[in-house]
Amino acid sequence: MYWNLPNVGRAALGLAGAVLAAEAADKSGYTLANPTPRELMRELSTDRPDQTESPYTVDAGHFQIEMDFLGYTRDHDTADGADIEVREWSVAPVNLKVGLTNRIDLQLMVDPYVRVRDEDRVAGTVSRASGFGDVTTRLKFNLWGNDGGPTALAVMPFVKWPLAASEVRNGRTEGGITLIYGYELPGGWGSAVMSEVDFVDDGSGRSTQWLNSITFSHDLGERLGCYFEFVAVTDDARGSEWQGQFDTGLTYAVHDDLQIDLGCNFGVTKSAPDFQPFVGISRRF
Repeated sequence: MYWNLPNVGRAALGLAGAVLAAEAADKSGYTLANPTPRELMRELSTDRPDQTESPYTVDAGHFQIEMDFLGYTRDHDTADGADIEVREWSVAPVNLKVGLTNRIDLQLMVDPYVRVRDEDRVAGTVSRASGFGDVTTRLKFNLWGNDGGPTALAVMPFVKWPLAASEVRNGRTEGGITLIYGYELPGGWGSAVMSEVDFVDDGSGRSTQWLNSITFSHDLGERLGCYFEFVAVTDDARGSEWQGQFDTGLTYAVHDDLQIDLGCNFGVTKSAPDFQPFVGISRRF
């Protein structure tokens, strides 16, 4: 998630001094083996809870955990006389991050447990699947704006591991690349846009998906924030329809290194999931 400027009420003088020190310092020499000192670290920035990723990386030599406690997706398809309801639960999906340099972090995304229930009410059938989900590796490169400035840009290639096929995994290598641009807006608002290309394989052949999103965030108080987001997904596979979602949620900074959040993604096209509520947490070390 892209964070706008911190609320002026949040230890204003101390925070301002830390920000100025971080901007003035040359942090290029810090690495995984030579961590960034606490006084030069950036404000906590997370890739959750919105779908638009953050253009900022984890400081060199530090770790960050971002996870849902529980994710849920419901999709009811009634197109062309169908009556199919799919419910999916994802338990503790987690993104593990480590700062390699001042501009690069490495991420490992893991779905420990996924459960899917698929009910075809026309055919009168119900199928269930569950198990360990996918594992994805991402590498985020910040090109500018990591330590200050009104804009920031990052690029992030990623690849899904070809784990053995199962009820909830397709067993194929998939990947793509993401471009994220964050910028400040008037009135204390922050925003980011993201464009992502995914190369997917559904078993019948490879196709290309494009995900584009825009998010807006604002502080509601010293520690409370909100965001609003629109996401569009298109696919060049034959017969596919574009998916649109409107997302919103809240974030709460418990302290400088801990954030909790909740929200929901709502489908605005028939092809998109109906809704996806979630509650999650992010912790930096």
